[in-house]
Amino acid sequence: MAKYVPETLQKGDLLPPEIQALVDEKKKKRSYAYNARSSPYSLLWTIILSIISVVYVVPIILVIINSFKKKAYVARNPFEIPTGKMFVGLENYKSGIEKIGFFSAFGNSLIITVGSVFVIILCCSMAGWYITRVSSIFTKAFYYLCVFSMIVPFQMVMYTLSKTADSLHLGNPIGIIVVYLGFGAGLAVFMFCGFAKSIPLEIEEAAMIDGCNPIQTYFQVVMPILKPTAISVAILEAMWIWNDYLLPSLVLDKTKYKTIPIAIQYLKGGYGSVDMGAMMAMLVLAIIPIIIFYAFSQKYIIDGVVAGAVKG
Repeated sequence: MAKYVPETLQKGDLLPPEIQALVDEKKKKRSYAYNARSSPYSLLWTIILSIISVVYVVPIILVIINSFKKKAYVARNPFEIPTGKMFVGLENYKSGIEKIGFFSAFGNSLIITVGSVFVIILCCSMAGWYITRVSSIFTKAFYYLCVFSMIVPFQMVMYTLSKTADSLHLGNPIGIIVVYLGFGAGLAVFMFCGFAKSIPLEIEEAAMIDGCNPIQTYFQVVMPILKPTAISVAILEAMWIWNDYLLPSLVLDKTKYKTIPIAIQYLKGGYGSVDMGAMMAMLVLAIIPIIIFYAFSQKYIIDGVVAGAVKG
C-alpha cells in the first residue's frame, strides 16, 4: 500500500523518506557542481581554453579582414585593418565569383555533400542495426573491416582509387557519392553500432507483433531512436566532405565538375602569381555554409558521439 503524502506541507514538517532521499540527492548534485565551479583550477582552465579558442578564431578573422584588401596589401600587411587605399569593398568577392564560376562549384559541392551524407546515414544506420541484431561470422568480419578502414591512410589507396573510379565512370557529382560512402562508412558504422546496442530488443519485438516487417521496424521504430547519432554523423561527414579537396581532385573530371575547394585553386595564375584578395573572399564564402550548419547542429554532436562510442 502506498504511503499517504499530504498535499500541503507546513514549515517544520518531516518529508516522507522517499521524497527526502530525492531532495538529499539533489542537494549533493548542486554541491558538487558548485565545488567544481569554485575550484581553484577552474579559473586556470577557463583562461587556457579561452586562449586556445582565440588561437583557432584568429585565422578566420584574418581571412575575413584580408578579403576586403587589395591583393598587393594582403601579403604586405596581413594583420592591418583595411582602411583607405587598402579597402576595396566587395570587389574581391565580385571578381572571385566571376573568375572561378562560384555558383556552379557551389552547386556541385552542395549536391555531393547532401547526397553523400544522406546515403552514408541511410546505409550505415541499416548496417549498424543489422550487425547488432544478427550475430554471425559475416557481420563480425564486416564490422571489423569498417573499424579497420578508419586507420588505413588515404595515401595507401590513392592510386587504385583513381584508377577504379575512372574505369567505373564515377568522375561526376553522382558517382563520387559512392566513393564517399566507402570512405565514410567506417566511422558511421562504428557509431551506429555502438548506439544500436542500447536499443531494447523488446521494442522491435513489439513492432513485429503489431505487424511491422523489418523495413517498417527500421523506419518507424529504430531510425527515430538513432536520431542523435544520425545528426552527429551528419555533422562530422558534412564538414569533411564539404571541405575535402584531395578526393574530388582525384576522382572528378575537373574539366566539367569543380567543387569549391578545387575552384578556389584556379585563382592561382602562371609563374606562381595568386590573386590573394579574391582567394580570401572565396574562402569566406566557402566557410559560411558549413559554419551555419554546424552552429544550428552542434548541440547534438557531443550527445551523439558519446552515445555511439560508449553505449552497449
